[in-house]
Amino acid sequence: MTTIGIRELRNSLSKHISAVAEGATITVTDHGRPVARIVPVGRPTALERLIADGVVQPPRRAKGPAPEPVVADFALSEIVIADRR
Repeated sequence: MTTIGIRELRNSLSKHISAVAEGATITVTDHGRPVARIVPVGRPTALERLIADGVVQPPRRAKGPAPEPVVADFALSEIVIADRR
């Protein structure tokens, strides 16, 4: 895995994209801090590899919507104060 700064990536983008097309993975840094990773399109993600290896299972059904928020006619802070008495 190669690590390069944003400026270097910008200055020689074609060279780095060619390397990725040949199978390389590039980590892009901003002031030394990793901010992005460029990987070949055909390469499976880490999650896809774990699923293929049988380490994890994909969800059996889609996640449902969030429940409706509870509306109360009093403040939670009032309950806490009353509970402390």
